[in-house]
Amino acid sequence: MLKTDLKASETNSQPKQALLIAGILFIAINLRTALASLGPLVSTIRESTGLSNSMLGLLTTLPLLAFGVISMLTPLFTKRFGMAATLAGALLLITIGILVRSIDFIPALYIGTILSGIGIAFGNVLLPSLVKRNFESNLGLITSLYSGIMAIGAASAAGISVPLAQNEAFGWRGALGVWAILSLMAFFIWLPQVWHIKKAKKHRNFMKAMKNLAGSKLAWKVAIFMGLQSFAFYVILAWLPDILQSRGFDATYSGWMLSLSQGTGVLGSLLIPIWAGRKKDQRSIILVLVLLEAISLVGLMFPETGFVYVWVTLIGFALGGSFGLVLMLIIFRSEDSETAAELSGMAQSIGYLLAATGPIIFGSIFDLTGNWSYSIGFLLIIAAVKLYMGLDAGKPGKV
Repeated sequence: MLKTDLKASETNSQPKQALLIAGILFIAINLRTALASLGPLVSTIRESTGLSNSMLGLLTTLPLLAFGVISMLTPLFTKRFGMAATLAGALLLITIGILVRSIDFIPALYIGTILSGIGIAFGNVLLPSLVKRNFESNLGLITSLYSGIMAIGAASAAGISVPLAQNEAFGWRGALGVWAILSLMAFFIWLPQVWHIKKAKKHRNFMKAMKNLAGSKLAWKVAIFMGLQSFAFYVILAWLPDILQSRGFDATYSGWMLSLSQGTGVLGSLLIPIWAGRKKDQRSIILVLVLLEAISLVGLMFPETGFVYVWVTLIGFALGGSFGLVLMLIIFRSEDSETAAELSGMAQSIGYLLAATGPIIFGSIFDLTGNWSYSIGFLLIIAAVKLYMGLDAGKPGKV
């Protein structure tokens, strides 16, 4: 009788688990599209609006600032509303933000970008905690799936933004606004989880938890490693098309090269978490990823060497794999799902505030020197610091 009841319970839980996984994947695909659709359109937006490089750099930086501010506060929202309701609200914010920034009014472009950034911040922080809470026995696989889906969303958005913008029925505003359809779909797919996922009955004191994390060297290493990974990722996302166009490639080719980097990022996001999930010590993985990134940066620094698609492929794989690995580090270095949410909030808050400086610094170095090679050389320095931080963050241990 007991065995029969257990089997029935497992059978009943399978559809719920499948729906939960589907909901996670639909959330994940919306955590990059609003950002990745912008990079290939920077030159088009500049021509249409007359905005300067600095103002366009601010546009790509605003979501990262939103990530930095909201990520630390996310556990407060989950304590009040629950994880599922907070994620549902995040999807609505993403949808509203995408629609607002497609309005023919320059301030709306910035306001909508901030709103989307706030929604994405909630999703970024909560998905690792959600996986830790519900898929303890399959951490590597589920993390691989959702980080891979995030990369697929970024690759799709980067690849089709320019063709959509060139279509008179869309224009660049329509190419930015079309992604609201996907986020609204995700909202309705996720909505049943608001009733299925129960709020935690007990919570630790938020301020005490944050104080404990702030005193952990390991937590800081994870946060800085994440920040430097995101620093490089958002620089490439924002400036790779402009770099290639300045070297004689057209906008469509440059957009597809960004899409290629995001596409190989899918492969890295899928493979690296599974590899990391089989190891207690992730330092060797970090070393491989940073070396691949350094090789690709050297290749991009010297355009006369050619093989642009090779360097773009390598850097995409390295950065995509590094992101998947960061998500695993947050989960591995946490004792439970509540700690995972808190560490995720701290790591992403500090990390994205650090990353927010990336597109601006990178563009400013070019403005000062008139040569992209100096900007790319700065990314090599960032990679070296990332390796130092990552080798400590990759050691087995708990915060």
